[in-house]
Amino acid sequence: MMAFAATVPRHAHAASSVGVSWWDAVTVGAQIEGGISANPARPANGVNFGALFGDRANQPQLDQITVTVARPIDETRAAYQVGFLLRGLYGADGRYFNIAGVSDHALTGRYQVVPVQAHIDLHLPWLSAHGLDVQTGILAAPMGIETLDPATRPFYTLAYTTEFSTPFEHVGTMAQWHLDDGLDVLFGVDTGNQVSFGGGDNNRAAAGYFGLGAPSLAGGRLAVVYLGRVGPEDAVRALGSSANHAQRFWNDLNLTWHATDRLILTGEFNVLHDEGLRADTVSVVSFASYSLTPTLSLNYRGEIFRDSTGLIVTGFLSDDAYMRAVRGLPADTQNAPATTYGALTLGVDWHPAVRHGVQHFRLRPEIRFDRSLNGTRPFNDLRDTGMFTFGLDAIVGF
Repeated sequence: MMAFAATVPRHAHAASSVGVSWWDAVTVGAQIEGGISANPARPANGVNFGALFGDRANQPQLDQITVTVARPIDETRAAYQVGFLLRGLYGADGRYFNIAGVSDHALTGRYQVVPVQAHIDLHLPWLSAHGLDVQTGILAAPMGIETLDPATRPFYTLAYTTEFSTPFEHVGTMAQWHLDDGLDVLFGVDTGNQVSFGGGDNNRAAAGYFGLGAPSLAGGRLAVVYLGRVGPEDAVRALGSSANHAQRFWNDLNLTWHATDRLILTGEFNVLHDEGLRADTVSVVSFASYSLTPTLSLNYRGEIFRDSTGLIVTGFLSDDAYMRAVRGLPADTQNAPATTYGALTLGVDWHPAVRHGVQHFRLRPEIRFDRSLNGTRPFNDLRDTGMFTFGLDAIVGF
């Protein structure tokens, strides 16, 4: 999710010349992603345990069609500005993007429709030379390395850390204060992860973010971001009234180093503690991306993820199970015992030059091996200590 970059684009440029209409800076775009995650073990329940996106074993699927209408703000202008972003999504990924009370009952099959972002953006020339950027509405969660936009991440599948120890969507307000060219402060308040107001909230308490980002250390080659988050996230239906004050603490630290013009190295350290579930996760993820040619990159991801109770890493066996679990309703799920997961993913990202109205095209084959490092059997219908998957997705942007 690339933390701060996912919240407010650091170098978004809108029309700024005198006499140019505000509407001239509005853009419209679309993107299509489809893929398959093959599992030679052929689990009987059809699910690759430990995966949310690309979770259906040996089944090709339309992951997402997104349409985006936006009017970005221009951070280079020291003036009051107003922008917006609207993004709708249809596809299998919609099962995990839903927001309770907003979209979770719109469609309930494998392919669902979701307003993944709908926010007003403000640039306020306050407090420092670079000012303050504020977003209010339906927001993409800013925490973590991997984004939920497939065009901005190296792999089809996602790390355990991304899927189970960082939030996805919020209804609320986020602010990013640019102290100077090299230091940002982020803070915000929201209703919780993938919940809204009233009957769409799973408890009666708010949550919020705080963090720091240094995006241009070491001559612009090193970026460091820390984000923390605290607030109740568990459902009253599941835990009773204690869910209103049982806090979940999220902490994510990541570093990205452009080692050379071709090699990018990234590390992420994440800690989560949930008072209501009495559950903890601790994880370390490492990434490397090497540009072999201008159109071909080689990618690596390695992860160790500890789920101390087995309550966090979950397989969702039906199309509505994820959002039923968010609401605290009975859901068709599968859990393993307390497990330390190891995962290694290797992939290729081919992104050739395009034309004729196509903005980008990407084809990403990958091979992934997941294994329990403490002898449990979480994979393939709780039969195996390890699991091989072979993924492939294609992305076209217009």
